[in-house]
Amino acid sequence: MAIHKLILGDVFEEVDCTLIAIHSTVEDYRLAYLLNKHLSINLTRSVSNLDFSFDNATYSIFEWKDSKQLITWSLVSNICKTEIYKQDNFNSLFSTEEKITRIIYLVPEYKAVNYFLKIDNQFNLSKEKSILNNIFEIPQVATAFTIDINQLKSKDNLIFS
Repeated sequence: MAIHKLILGDVFEEVDCTLIAIHSTVEDYRLAYLLNKHLSINLTRSVSNLDFSFDNATYSIFEWKDSKQLITWSLVSNICKTEIYKQDNFNSLFSTEEKITRIIYLVPEYKAVNYFLKIDNQFNLSKEKSILNNIFEIPQVATAFTIDINQLKSKDNLIFS
């Protein structure tokens, strides 16, 4: 009996997308509106959140599928705040609960980033700079920069489809 071995090596190595990190303190729906206005796109809230059941974390996501250029734009939050109640284990007359806010990051390498704009297309450098310049025009955005997604340890968290 012959043994067939498939070697996929470099097939799944390179991810073909542009990832922009955005620092902003505004709510996700407000940032989506501002990006729509300044980039002439049409991000809308996705029906379901991005859920990670192993961490009990959910992240808001806004998407737009550009049918003309066959590009999908996604705005996703990097921060998930969950409240857990910790029971004190003291042997006392009164039982107390302490509420703890736990913060979980979608991409832990960039904890200072509030949102990621993922564009499922690799743009040339001039188009990428044009997108960044339009984002810089938004007064509520502190800063934005591109990230090489292939250098991320947690790039699997950015697979939405």
